[in-house]
Amino acid sequence: MFKNSLISVISQKENEENKGSVEFQVFTFTTKIRRLTSHLELHKKDSSSQRGLRKILGKRQRLLAYLAKKNRARYKELIDELGIREIKNR
Repeated sequence: MFKNSLISVISQKENEENKGSVEFQVFTFTTKIRRLTSHLELHKKDSSSQRGLRKILGKRQRLLAYLAKKNRARYKELIDELGIREIKNR
C-alpha cells in the first residue's frame, strides 16, 4: 500500500516535468513490471506476457546502468524512491 501511494506522488510530480527523462522512463517501466508480475501470478503459463516482462526488465536494467554511470546521486535517489534494489552495506 505504501509503494502505491509513493508511486502516485512520483507520477504527479513527473507529469509536470520532462517525460523523456531517464527517471520517468524507469518509473513507467517499474509500474509496467509490477502490473505484469501481478498478472503472471494468476496466469502462470502466459508466455507472451513473460517475454514482455523480460524485455521491459532488460530495458529498465540498461537505463539504470546508464544513470548509474552518468550520475550516481540521481541513481541512488531513484532506487530509494522506487524501492527497486537493495543497497549493500559494506
